[in-house]
Amino acid sequence: MGMKLIVLVVIVLAVIAVAQLMRVYELTSKIRNRREEDIDLRTNNINASLMMWFLAAFFGSLIYMLYKYGNGLLPEAASEHGQDIDWLFNINWIIVFFVFFLTNALLFFFAYKYAYNPDRKAYFFPHDNRLEMLWTVVPAGAMAVIIILGLMTWNDMMGKPSDDAVVVEIYAEQFKFTARYSGEDNKLGYSDYKLVNGTNPLGVITTANLTGRISELDSTIKEMHNDIEKTENGEKAYSLAASEKMVTKVEKLERILERVVAMQSGYSDSSDVLAEDDYMAKELFLIKDQEYQFIFRSRDVIHSAYFPHFRAQMNCVPGQRTKLKFKPIFTTAEMRTKTGNPKFNYILLCNKICGESHSNMNMAVIVGTVEEFNEWKKTENGNAALVVASTK
Repeated sequence: MGMKLIVLVVIVLAVIAVAQLMRVYELTSKIRNRREEDIDLRTNNINASLMMWFLAAFFGSLIYMLYKYGNGLLPEAASEHGQDIDWLFNINWIIVFFVFFLTNALLFFFAYKYAYNPDRKAYFFPHDNRLEMLWTVVPAGAMAVIIILGLMTWNDMMGKPSDDAVVVEIYAEQFKFTARYSGEDNKLGYSDYKLVNGTNPLGVITTANLTGRISELDSTIKEMHNDIEKTENGEKAYSLAASEKMVTKVEKLERILERVVAMQSGYSDSSDVLAEDDYMAKELFLIKDQEYQFIFRSRDVIHSAYFPHFRAQMNCVPGQRTKLKFKPIFTTAEMRTKTGNPKFNYILLCNKICGESHSNMNMAVIVGTVEEFNEWKKTENGNAALVVASTK
């Protein structure tokens, strides 16, 4: 406590001393009959020279940091379009650094060259159409190049997938991802959030799941109606708020039940075949040089599926299906060699702040060969365990 008090007193005294020095400086300036903004020629020339010294130190420190840290935090892009994105970023950096070094060099050099000189008169230069055209056309041209290249890369990422692209669904919920593979037919079974329950976490639509969900909803609604009647008869005691909440929930479940029944009436048993070979996984295994078409869904809030090493990201929006495609070009083993890190692993992250455990939301991603993928499907332990979808 004593040391803190001493430090506080020293800081207060230092502030007072600086204030008094400033006051003395103002008084001496008045005695010399000199305005505060007046600066002698010698001081002005020193400041002009310091501009060039600062420019050298500024550029030198920037170049050093680019050399030391310029590679960033991510290794080489591991997807086909990711390399195009990195190339596009490099083009942007070249343009940015060229303009940055040119404009700052001119800024500090002109401050040095045109420092105040009592023997020199400023030239009045109000306007020049050629200069106006130059600094309008050049930035517009550079921006057009960046936009056109960006649109070309974007269209390549978001365009129609190839005929042999493998369809995989990424299902997001607080706070995990689940992968659903489309199986041998490369077609995912239909799904709907109204069918999500403990035995059907992805809401996959099949005859069995529809029947089970209707039975579950009907049973829950009857049980809640029974509790409401007992409350009205005085057999059970709930607070007013709890009773109102229960009534609201029953009304919601009845609406869901009505829609599920309508869904069942319009559903064909032949569609079950689409979901029969779907399977879920706790981690994502991708085959090198195989294009993938990803379908993204969310159960609760907006998440963002982010594959940093593949330079791919797509929002997962409740009630909507978003899409993204990419082709991995390096296996996990190859990236470990490239990075010199034997523990390197690909990862899928959530890039939206989706709740208090957002930082824990991730999924392991493996890239390997077809043979390794077939072996991985047989694995039944740890994160590699494949869980047959509830449609089977």
